[in-house]
Amino acid sequence: MRAMVIHHHLGDSGGFISDEFRRKGAEVTSHLFPHDGPLPSPQDADHVIILGAAASVNDEGPARIWIEQEQEWLRTADRMGVPILGICFGAQMLCAALGGEIVTAPRRELGWTMVEPVDSAVIPPGPWMQLHSDGCLPPPGARILARNDMGVQAFSLGPHLAVQFHPEFDKAHLHRWMEGGVREVFLREGQDPDALLSQTIAEEPEARARAGVLVATALAQARRSVIR
Repeated sequence: MRAMVIHHHLGDSGGFISDEFRRKGAEVTSHLFPHDGPLPSPQDADHVIILGAAASVNDEGPARIWIEQEQEWLRTADRMGVPILGICFGAQMLCAALGGEIVTAPRRELGWTMVEPVDSAVIPPGPWMQLHSDGCLPPPGARILARNDMGVQAFSLGPHLAVQFHPEFDKAHLHRWMEGGVREVFLREGQDPDALLSQTIAEEPEARARAGVLVATALAQARRSVIR
């Protein structure tokens, strides 16, 4: 199995999600878009993982060009039947590319957060790391798998799985986020970054296990789509 991780910032990685794909025998590659140039052919992957970004899917500034390029690439992957796991911004990109809508969330969602799954064996209730201010109105035909008071937190469509939260997240991610300016965001929102780091360290073992469940769900979703 070949798993391709698409990330948008130098400090980001597939974290626990990449680890779990490797544990299941996958060869994991990554592509920093748009920094590394055009996206590889979706045919180069058996599963695609799209990570988060500071941009909004609805941005109309300079990012608009690469956002539209990536959305068209996702539509191509969908037509080819390549399963996609979208994470946070990646979930929103998948949602918009396949006919859904991205809306401003009621408030910025930050920190370790619980969700309300339809089936906790498919999407564990968490807590999951969150950092976003947009949300998904999923495409027609999507199955809602989890939500909370902020809106949809996970959905599936065909072979694809989209989650609004960050299952890849560990303490190294938080350090990189803080160095990139997120510390100020947490402070403005009334959260203590140091307390958040302590909680992140405490959550790591269970967060890794929850990521394993999520990868199993993504792979099962892809298999069900092929069987149908």
